[in-house]
Amino acid sequence: MVDSFDEECDYLFKAVLTGDSAVGKSNLLSRFARDEFHLDSKPTIGVEFAYRNVRVGDKLIKAQIWDTAGQERFRAITSSYYRGALGALLVYDITRRATFDSIKKWLHELREFGNPDIVIVLVGNKLDLGSSREVDLEDGKSFAEREGLCFMETSALENLNVEDAFLQMITKIHEITSQKILEAKSNETSVAAAVAAKSLVGGTEIIHLEDEVTATKKASYCCSR
Repeated sequence: MVDSFDEECDYLFKAVLTGDSAVGKSNLLSRFARDEFHLDSKPTIGVEFAYRNVRVGDKLIKAQIWDTAGQERFRAITSSYYRGALGALLVYDITRRATFDSIKKWLHELREFGNPDIVIVLVGNKLDLGSSREVDLEDGKSFAEREGLCFMETSALENLNVEDAFLQMITKIHEITSQKILEAKSNETSVAAAVAAKSLVGGTEIIHLEDEVTATKKASYCCSR
């Protein structure tokens, strides 16, 4: 499902990692992008990002993942990076109840500043520390169901469900984007037919629309084309 970074891609999807500080966002990203884990990982300053190419069906997608700082003093900076985001991993630490209680405020920011159709996966990280759990599995599931989110528990340390969490988000974004492209093409066909019919009835020249409309191009988020 994964291809070379340098291979030409069909789509570019921007996504973000968000949540409180020290919940493991940076290690989730490094595990997904480079299959690395760093025990001495330092807090993110502002925003960092990484890429990875993923194949979904017959399309190659370049996922651009932004890792946002969880500290309060960076909130004004990081919220601006939500704009244009098609997906998000909303992360909490299953061993720290306070990080789960903060999920509502992060979700509010994602929905305020992100894409209207943003795909959000709620992630309970540090599953390897299950013996110190403060947030039950059912708590995460219930919150996700109420808010219409996907949900998964992960461990960046042991590489449990990390791939699945990112791929679930990317696949869902692809489904939504593909549907928008189909709808745009359908609308284009309908408009072309209406213009042709009107032209024939009126005895005027038939107008031929271009094969690609601007709305379709914007919806596809193509790159390297």
